[in-house]
Amino acid sequence: MEIVIADSKLLKRELPQLVSASACSRCDVCCRFPEADSFLRPYFTRQEIAEAVAHGVPQACFPDTSGSQINLVKNPREDGYLCPAFDSRSGQCGIYNQRPLDCQLYPLALMWDAPGQEVLLGWDTKCPFMREEPTRSIQAYAERVERLLAGEAIIEQLIANSRLIGRFQDDVIVLKALPQLTARLAPQRIDPRLRPLTSADAPVFAEALERACVLRDDAPAAFAFPYHYIWTSVLPYWWMESDRTLFLFAKSPDGWFMPLPPLGPGPFNEAVEQAFALMQVWNGPSPVSRIEHVLDSHRPLLESDRIQFRPKDGDYLYSVEALAALAGDHYKSQRALCNRVRREQVLTSEPYRAEDQADCLLLYRRWADQKSQGNLDHMGTLLLEDAELAHTLVLQEHDRIGLSGTVVRVNNAVAAYTFGYWLTPHTWCVLLEVADRTVPGLAQWVFRETSRTALVQGAVSINAMDDAGLPGLRAAKLAYRPTAVLNTWIATRTPA
Repeated sequence: MEIVIADSKLLKRELPQLVSASACSRCDVCCRFPEADSFLRPYFTRQEIAEAVAHGVPQACFPDTSGSQINLVKNPREDGYLCPAFDSRSGQCGIYNQRPLDCQLYPLALMWDAPGQEVLLGWDTKCPFMREEPTRSIQAYAERVERLLAGEAIIEQLIANSRLIGRFQDDVIVLKALPQLTARLAPQRIDPRLRPLTSADAPVFAEALERACVLRDDAPAAFAFPYHYIWTSVLPYWWMESDRTLFLFAKSPDGWFMPLPPLGPGPFNEAVEQAFALMQVWNGPSPVSRIEHVLDSHRPLLESDRIQFRPKDGDYLYSVEALAALAGDHYKSQRALCNRVRREQVLTSEPYRAEDQADCLLLYRRWADQKSQGNLDHMGTLLLEDAELAHTLVLQEHDRIGLSGTVVRVNNAVAAYTFGYWLTPHTWCVLLEVADRTVPGLAQWVFRETSRTALVQGAVSINAMDDAGLPGLRAAKLAYRPTAVLNTWIATRTPA
């Protein structure tokens, strides 16, 4: 259906911006993003793209001119990315009067509820203007927006551009349910074989990994169920089986992608072709279709002019004996910090229990706040917000998904926790680790104790995951002298 751009302009005239211009000018959140493919990028309809291009936004910024999220550009002033319509020097939008419906609504947000059954209108608390519970004026504003969204022209626009309805976000305060939109936009499962990923699927996942013969001591941490399941709190994951091969998919606002290659005993290239064929049907021409964590051993099986590869951040692999001992000049700094915390603090360590959950969540928020007040850039701050959802899920479901946790107390108060899993009988993966940053040496001591426990239990290697592209985290991981960085690849395919 062709959308009339005047509908967006009508909404703009009837819906003055609630947040004051002075508040917007002081903001350092809007139009800035932590990752190039951030799910928060604004979505443009076909005619909104045409309007933006006519006012100076390069057409190359839109991967699908029939409607898509905008491609971001590198922030020239700091880490992270910007909307290409945003001028970082003036702090102003270059197409403000032609901004898309997605931006017009902000800081209100349209999203599905957590089960994906109902459309909600909420207030995004990432907006600095919103720090308290919704006030009466905000509720009145939401009611006005609700009436406008009930108009047939806007409903048709949302039906034709359903990606304007985002996924559920815990930090968005729900103001209204929108039953009219729900009735018109009720999600349809695009393939009846797809099933949502739940904790009960761990055995199926383990069997598929065995059939695929990918579990080696140097395998990336992603080849394990907990690695993916903890992010179902942030992104919907689905799976299906075909010819004894498991296909794991995630659904982003841009469309469907595979966070792992197909896992099965059959010809790998045929399974990959099947995966790309499915994503092409589901995504259309969107470039989001991709397969992540492709191994070096997979690449020769995919020799084709249509398959392209780009590197993905690699996991850091360490000798467990080296980390348990921290001997020699290379580890002088880490060893000194471990000795310091032992001298200055009373440390106790014990397995995580359900009754520790509240204290661990308080610690996470304190730790995240400490990191945000340091040298952490805007990208890192937004990553911490998503990570809280993953940490909460782990604290609630660790035992059901094969994770072991340890809590460390300093002077009887919870000051650190760590969770991990056995990737193989000889490789322990550190999935999460949080340590109070006001206690010098605590993080180093926790990492050493984790390594010592793993060594006693038969580990040869420690996998500490990747660095998420954060320079500070990269430097910290390199300081422990990894034996290898386990690089993997992202595979994409050009259309036929």
